[in-house]
Amino acid sequence: MGQSNAKVGFIGFGNMASAICDGLLVKAAVKPENMYACARDMSRLKTKCSSRGINAMGSVGAVCGAADILVLAVLPQQVEEVVKSNTYALKGKPIFSVAAGIDYDRFVSYLGEGFNHISTIPNTPIAVGEGIIVAEQKNSLTPDQLELFEGVFSKIAKIEYFSSELLSLGGTGAGCAPAFADVFIEALSDGLVKHGMTRAQAYSIVPQMLIGTATYMLKSGKHPGELKDAVCTPGGTTIEGISALEEKGFRNALIYAVDKVMEKKHSM
Repeated sequence: MGQSNAKVGFIGFGNMASAICDGLLVKAAVKPENMYACARDMSRLKTKCSSRGINAMGSVGAVCGAADILVLAVLPQQVEEVVKSNTYALKGKPIFSVAAGIDYDRFVSYLGEGFNHISTIPNTPIAVGEGIIVAEQKNSLTPDQLELFEGVFSKIAKIEYFSSELLSLGGTGAGCAPAFADVFIEALSDGLVKHGMTRAQAYSIVPQMLIGTATYMLKSGKHPGELKDAVCTPGGTTIEGISALEEKGFRNALIYAVDKVMEKKHSM
């Protein structure tokens, strides 16, 4: 089976599953007729599937029967019930789990060995085909299934593998941080609006600036400090802004945000 003809099934079709589906559609990675979804609210599911041209299915078993690879996207507290109720249908299918906090060992505690599963944490930019999938190194996909997983989903996200111990931290960097970036965009835009720019103009240039800066760093391989220094001319305006950020604790605020996220995760 070619990856371009892969059939993807969504067990649960909430925000993250919808985002993954949208990314696959945007990048034409999977044909809409080759995507299947089930959810508890059938009426809402039909509406969401119809708008995307994908297939709304009546049960987990129906999705499993139609799909080559499964995206397990129910709420974390629902995972155990869903998988235990559908062991026969899940057997032999590669399961790509996006349920937060459900790592490989926890999944095995629900079903035992003998299932093909990988735990991941995607982020919301996957909806436009520019996501990150933080994946657990420990998994039970066969080589062919892993190739299928990477072949399909690498078209809409950068896939990075982490040890089980670092999976949650990787999820903080990829999954929580888009919200931090959104606050940065909004706050910087507020500053520009304060000095006379329209909101529409600010929201046009600031996100593009972030895209360009990140792309430049990734493609050049340069350290972010080096790129920052290249913009800061002696006695210039940019270093004045950097000094103001340091005075207000910009760096420490981001580090503290990561600290608080991890504290919250460890308490759950």
